[in-house]
Amino acid sequence: MSAMRVLPGLLLLIGGAVPTAAAAEKESPPNFVVFLADDLGWGDLHCYGNRWMKTPNLDRFASQGVRFTQCYSACGVCSPSRSAILTGRTPYRNGVYRWIPEGHYCHLRTSEITIAELLKEKGYTTCHVGKWHLNGHFNSPKHPQPDDHGFDYWFATQNNAYPSHKDPENFVRNGKPAGKLKGYSAHLVVGEAITWLKKHRDPNRPFYLQVWTHEPHLPIETDPKYRQLYARFKDIGLQQHHGNVSQLDAAFGELMQALDELGLAENTVVFFTSDNGPEGQGIPDYNRPGSQRDRTRGSTGGLRGRKRDDYEGGIRVPGIVRWPGHIRPGTVSHVPVIGSDIFATICDIAGIPLPKDRVIDGASMVPAFEGKPVKRSRHLYWRTRIASPTCRVALRIGDWKIVADEKLTRFELYNLRYDWRETADVKNQYPEVFARMKKALIEMDREVLSEGPDWWKNDPPHRRRPKPKKR
Repeated sequence: MSAMRVLPGLLLLIGGAVPTAAAAEKESPPNFVVFLADDLGWGDLHCYGNRWMKTPNLDRFASQGVRFTQCYSACGVCSPSRSAILTGRTPYRNGVYRWIPEGHYCHLRTSEITIAELLKEKGYTTCHVGKWHLNGHFNSPKHPQPDDHGFDYWFATQNNAYPSHKDPENFVRNGKPAGKLKGYSAHLVVGEAITWLKKHRDPNRPFYLQVWTHEPHLPIETDPKYRQLYARFKDIGLQQHHGNVSQLDAAFGELMQALDELGLAENTVVFFTSDNGPEGQGIPDYNRPGSQRDRTRGSTGGLRGRKRDDYEGGIRVPGIVRWPGHIRPGTVSHVPVIGSDIFATICDIAGIPLPKDRVIDGASMVPAFEGKPVKRSRHLYWRTRIASPTCRVALRIGDWKIVADEKLTRFELYNLRYDWRETADVKNQYPEVFARMKKALIEMDREVLSEGPDWWKNDPPHRRRPKPKKR
């Protein structure tokens, strides 16, 4: 397949090559942790401007590394964005085009190359704990499992914790059901990660640890001690959601403390981000008070849209990286980065060449750690199958973003520098920019859809269910 043509004046290029970040780490290879929250919105953390939220551990973590103001998930829903983190490839290209229901045929194929596999070849030991959501037939020979994608040790669920975050009973450990567990999901997942660090990993080898929590995805259930942090709010749904974020924060803090106690923190690169924007409407569900849907109170921080949308609220998420001795503490970077960049970034830091037999959409974000532009071979691009009809495909180049419907017949153009809330469609004011952006989107979309498996053609058209009427 030929490379996509680059449009002049739109794709930002950097003069000269970006130096490899692995040069200083030859004697002691760095460890890596990728910590992924579920349905955490761009405005759900105190360090991202939410004055009500209590997230002291993530706030401290942000002060120790770089906080990105324009970090994106690779899709507006969960399974695709996870596949992009692992492969560095945009979801429709790697085949995981939608969130994966139990029993569905969609899965991450073994023909894809994951970051865990590349690191294992480099001598790393690998572990995945938490939500997996990259196959429809979980813990079954019908589909590849985490160990088929490079993980030595795994403790996971197919999708959500069942029956809720409290006392889940659907975890599987290395192919064997773990039975009913006591406690709350984030702490159980992090506890397993800490146990692996202390008892199961080879201490003579560097490690890659993937921690993917369920919080704050439905079905939400929060430890009363975290709900109590929001007792001033009499709204139970809000207490449950906000407390759930604090529950996630506390578990994250436990993992960071364990890295410190084990003497691993100084040589470990930690990535924290979310798989997509927040679920639901972010307002009380007066039709069903006390229901799970009444607990979807995540914040986009004022961005337009929510989960499933390719407007900013559905895809712009928290993104924080800590790398002691390499990232200046307290850095704030406004450079756009995306989940698929994690793959290329780890390869850069670990000194692993990117696979040359396939398109890698992600790019190393190492320059962005200092606020410098990222050199990309592919534009930032999103296609979300289960989304609002008007915003299923999007592409960003520089400050310009174009949004389209599924069949690329209706388009909107935004300048995110001056209109980060996407309130004014300016395609008529900037016809030349619009023409170039439209052409770039059509070309990129054609390239991506022609490469990946066409499983998406078998899915019936998705229509959102109408909102319930107020009583």
